[in-house]
Amino acid sequence: MAPSAVYEVPPQSKQIKKAAPPVPIFANDADIEDVVKGLIVAGGCVIRNAVPIEDVKQIEKDSQPWLDADKPWDGDFFPPETRRAYGLPQKSQTFVNSFIKNDLYQEVCDRILTKKSLCWNGQKREESVSKPQLNTTVVFNIGPGARAQELHRDDMIHHNYPLPEITAEQYSFDREVGIGWFVAGRRTTKANGATRFIPGSHLWDSEIPPNEELAFYAELEPGDGFILLSSCFHGGSANTTTDEHRLLYCCFMTRGYLRQEENQYLANDGHVLKKMYDAKTMGLLGWDLSPPFLGWVDQASPLKLLYGDAYQAGTDLF
Repeated sequence: MAPSAVYEVPPQSKQIKKAAPPVPIFANDADIEDVVKGLIVAGGCVIRNAVPIEDVKQIEKDSQPWLDADKPWDGDFFPPETRRAYGLPQKSQTFVNSFIKNDLYQEVCDRILTKKSLCWNGQKREESVSKPQLNTTVVFNIGPGARAQELHRDDMIHHNYPLPEITAEQYSFDREVGIGWFVAGRRTTKANGATRFIPGSHLWDSEIPPNEELAFYAELEPGDGFILLSSCFHGGSANTTTDEHRLLYCCFMTRGYLRQEENQYLANDGHVLKKMYDAKTMGLLGWDLSPPFLGWVDQASPLKLLYGDAYQAGTDLF
């Protein structure tokens, strides 16, 4: 992340004082309504046994060559002990099918990030429904000695600013532009750098800076997951161990009409992906229209370009 300018926080800047709400922990078959309610209050929640262990191991195997080839980050955002793999749809089918497409995570994204709009088209009242799309994919391997990442909000990539302070009762889904999903590839602890976040910070005024004293550490066993609203302050923590690597799988979904943070069309080859995934999955990855007609190629869905006459869908602009 590269800001256009950096301003020092003045001494009189607002600072939140109240305690953070508790973070809910759910089983992998939790009711979607309970999970959404938990996110509205806390901004994040833990999902136990979210991804099967065999799939966790397969993703590690698939991503390892790119982790091995990665170089230290030239900047402050990631500590130099971090290694990353990006563009995961083309590198690991398991990453997509078992991790990104996790049923509970996708239900949450569908509930919060789907946008319905009405407009007049002549004398007809038209409804358009824009579904969520993939935003980013990363596998992180954070080695011993890595410093803590600064607490930040990922929604700033979409300039989700300014936001007023509200209560959970006042919260609406329109406040969100993205939802993150983290699954542990290996045991994740506070000592080896577990992701930390400030529960309830999605309800804060944009001008309130983060307070480390309120941080919750998402400690996970392999296969456990953590869902995070992108309006919450969060960051990777310091790996204070001498011999443990924190392996974490991460993706974000965003609204279908927003620009993707990771350019999926250059990070992956669509003509390769179409041999790996069906058209519905390709749409989830970003290769489809956002209704009423955003993202077309030759006035048609990008899926038409990929699949030709095998892809049948309406072509009118509304």
